[in-house]
Amino acid sequence: MSDSTVSTHVLDTGAGRPAAGVGVELAVRGGPDGEWAVLGSARTDADGRCAALPALPPAAAHVRLRFDVAPHLSAGSTVGTAFFPEVTVAFAVSPGEHHHVPLLLSPFGYSVYRGS
Repeated sequence: MSDSTVSTHVLDTGAGRPAAGVGVELAVRGGPDGEWAVLGSARTDADGRCAALPALPPAAAHVRLRFDVAPHLSAGSTVGTAFFPEVTVAFAVSPGEHHHVPLLLSPFGYSVYRGS
């Protein structure tokens, strides 16, 4: 069976464009204590996509993406610091499947969904 994979992209719905340069951390839940283990991190490209995330371990069942959105939301902001400095999304994965989880971001809200 092939490895499960995760991809994401970030769209800034307030600005109407992709969010470039957002840091994204990928972690899996594992171990007897259910602690999160970081697998890797990357930054979104000019199109808001993050393609450099590693494949998941075969036994992965729960995954977490942590988006460091404060620098993006604070840049050029008229309200100062970001209301949401980070967005953390945990979700279940199925073995051998690809999971695309986009983030739609605005200054005072966000939404995620399972894409294709």
